[in-house]
Amino acid sequence: MGEPEEEAAAGGPQRVRRRRATAGGGAVMADVARRAGVSGQTVSRVLNDHPRVRPETRERVRAAMRELGYRPTASARTLASGRSRTLGVISFDAARFGPAATLVGINEAAQEAGYLVSTIALTAADQEAVRGAVDRLLGQGADGIIAIAPQRSVGEALVEADHGRPMVTLDKSFGARFPVVAGDSASGARQATEHLLRLGHRTVRHIAGPVGWIAAEARVDGWRAALKDAGAEAHEPLFGDWSADSGHDLGRRIAHDPDVTAVFVSNDQMAVGVLRALHEAGRRVPEDVSVVGYDDIPEAAHLLPPLTTVRTDFTEIGRRCLGLMLDQLDHPDQLERTPEPGVRVTIPTELVIRESCGHLLRGSARQAQG
Repeated sequence: MGEPEEEAAAGGPQRVRRRRATAGGGAVMADVARRAGVSGQTVSRVLNDHPRVRPETRERVRAAMRELGYRPTASARTLASGRSRTLGVISFDAARFGPAATLVGINEAAQEAGYLVSTIALTAADQEAVRGAVDRLLGQGADGIIAIAPQRSVGEALVEADHGRPMVTLDKSFGARFPVVAGDSASGARQATEHLLRLGHRTVRHIAGPVGWIAAEARVDGWRAALKDAGAEAHEPLFGDWSADSGHDLGRRIAHDPDVTAVFVSNDQMAVGVLRALHEAGRRVPEDVSVVGYDDIPEAAHLLPPLTTVRTDFTEIGRRCLGLMLDQLDHPDQLERTPEPGVRVTIPTELVIRESCGHLLRGSARQAQG
């Protein structure tokens, strides 16, 4: 009722449309359709880059948008496509290098694809927290969810919270229909261990990540497999919590043992702590003890000595997660089929050799060997 009165007072509908077009981007899709001489459905198709629009029509619609100052809102896009063009991301321990770099990759790829990303960073890995995060993201209208799920408990909670929306997980597929993207942690650990064995070390000690973390368990498996194949003794791993402090504490437990000449550490932050513990014990790196880390954090090349480590392209992992999500959104019929084992994309790792590793027969290591 208010709009006709405004039209009459201001001189009719043409003037109202002009006001709406110029007053802070107030034009709506119907205004664009009238200006371009097309249907509202055609405007929707242009908004969503539908291929079945002739180039000259597409340009006419876009010209009308520019003339009217039309800015499509999220709700307009949702009405046009049936999607909110928003994706939810659940992250745990987002301050660590791997999850943080993965989030960068997801956000970059989402921006290129025209999607917004809503991220919930969890501090607790319990089922209630995970279910709450899923409910919040779906309540915001997320078209799908990418879960950086590094722990088995998180994965189990995701299965419980499954609402039938597209989902992609990292490290492990917890549901039959969940695609997964993962760095090849077992292979990376094997490369690190084999490198140390080739340098002449009789065995390699391992400082592992926390129990229950999928990547940590895979790295333990790769380390054990390399030692077994070489016929080398495998001491029980020491389990840390990914922090430099835990690496330092565990490093002190082995630093004074002359039989320890090589250590593979499950991430670079813990390796930093190990390097300090060895220095405090008077053990030189790499003359007395060789050290290999994992992740290739930006600081790894600037440590003294520069750290040999296993590099994972976390940004590529994030991009591939986004790609798998878009595949599901573009083929929704796949979600209705009988569940089959989900797609698994494995990102290869690379051993980056720097100066923290050396041959066994050097310096005091020669004396320790006797």
